[in-house]
Amino acid sequence: MKFINDNILTIVVFLPLAGAILLAFFPRRDRDVRYFALAVSLITLLASLHLTWYFVRGQSGFQYEENVPWIPHPNIHYHMGVDGISLWLVILTTFLMPLCVLISWKSIGDRVKEFFILMLVLETAMIGVFVALDLFLFYFFWEATLIPMALLIGMYGHGRKIYAAVKFFLYTMIASVFMLAAILWLYARTGSFDFVTIQGMIQSGQVSGFGNAALWLFLGFFVAFAVKVPLFPVHTWLPDAHVEAPTAGSVLLAGVLLKMGTYGLLRFNLGLFPEQARRNAPWIIALAIIGIIYGALVAMIQPNIKRLVAYTSVSHLGFVVLGIFSFTQLGVDGAVYQMLSHGISTGALFMLLGMIYDRRHTYELSEFGGLATPMPVFATFFAFIMLSSVGLPLLNGFVGEFMVLSGAFQAKQLYGILAATGVIWSACYLLWMYQRVFYGNVTKPVNSSLRDIDARERVSLWPLAIAALVMGVAPMLWLHSIDPAVSAALKQFSGVTQAAVLPARNSPAAPGPPLHADFARNGVEVIGR
Repeated sequence: MKFINDNILTIVVFLPLAGAILLAFFPRRDRDVRYFALAVSLITLLASLHLTWYFVRGQSGFQYEENVPWIPHPNIHYHMGVDGISLWLVILTTFLMPLCVLISWKSIGDRVKEFFILMLVLETAMIGVFVALDLFLFYFFWEATLIPMALLIGMYGHGRKIYAAVKFFLYTMIASVFMLAAILWLYARTGSFDFVTIQGMIQSGQVSGFGNAALWLFLGFFVAFAVKVPLFPVHTWLPDAHVEAPTAGSVLLAGVLLKMGTYGLLRFNLGLFPEQARRNAPWIIALAIIGIIYGALVAMIQPNIKRLVAYTSVSHLGFVVLGIFSFTQLGVDGAVYQMLSHGISTGALFMLLGMIYDRRHTYELSEFGGLATPMPVFATFFAFIMLSSVGLPLLNGFVGEFMVLSGAFQAKQLYGILAATGVIWSACYLLWMYQRVFYGNVTKPVNSSLRDIDARERVSLWPLAIAALVMGVAPMLWLHSIDPAVSAALKQFSGVTQAAVLPARNSPAAPGPPLHADFARNGVEVIGR
């Protein structure tokens, strides 16, 4: 058990890669390839559950750390670890992958072995991003996600798949160059790529010239993460990538890859540059709020149902950025929770759209109508997931949005008021879309004979539906471990968070926790009940 505990992160990260290597030597029997890929993804999921079982809740530092020298010159360490923020993003990744294998069972008919090899390599890269604590290692995994995802879009996508793949690759790769420059500057001044070491040196003032370079370093990281989120106005690659990607690619893109951007903002922009984060927060929040409203309004006029859902990510991820830069316990807790909720809800929506595409080979809204008649089970699943994305109370989307908006109101009432309109718009476009696709008479004769979802498709949807419900009624299962990590991240902003709300109830002579901390704690307890 000690060996497993000491090496569990390495096991979880590289199990999919090992599976991909073994799969490369498999004979080209598509059925065996599918079963092997499913087995590898399920074993990885089971291994990742070890992290949650033995994770010490209430502890704010990194756990399961592995830190050994890797390359002496330059000074690169194999340093990995998880806290309450990254833990659940790892679980989200390993949870979605088996479902992506199932949903691709029949929709991928050509070059099946290559498809699942790319999927497993992508899983290793995505998990590596969330656990890497050496900046070189982090950048390596960050860039490693680009190639398999671009190939998945370009080889297995639809329509203008090459255009979408190239656009995705160029946007994210060019933006990442700015982060690389910032990482190299930090190494040149600190002699280390280690996140914890660099953070400690910055906090103690040991980095020469940091004051003059801090803004540019902050922007270097921010550009890379903002494009990945994607934050308005650098979001234009996302709709094309989503529309042309295969279903599994869209699920992982929305469910995991976009969270790499918001995770980076929280871990690195706030963790390494707290003063610059505070100074630049107003215009970043403005972009987030614009994205919330703009993404919702543009989604309302989309004739393509998959493009409509793609624009919902621009809106929903705006909530996450808003919560992060509110610098409040409640807002950042909600941002992390919203990352997970969005991965579940939007991932499920893309899976459902993939089922429609397998039957009709189109995403045009005008081609549908009255689908609830021939596909009642499918319509029920779609309604449930759609309501979770809207933010219906007792479902997962409500908890994250409620906490983010509460934190935004604490920071500044105008932020909360403007962002709250996004909740209204999301209800408008999703309910309208559902009405047009499922209600009324069957508008196209071909739709009247569509088969309902089969057992395999139901198996792939049930875990997501259950997760959406459990996250809505028992959020403390996640927040108990998220909250301490967020508290540690916000220690550098204690003055900001106190200034953002009413004065602390305790007098200076009798120090105690600020009012916002109690409100945050009470808020999540109320939701948990």
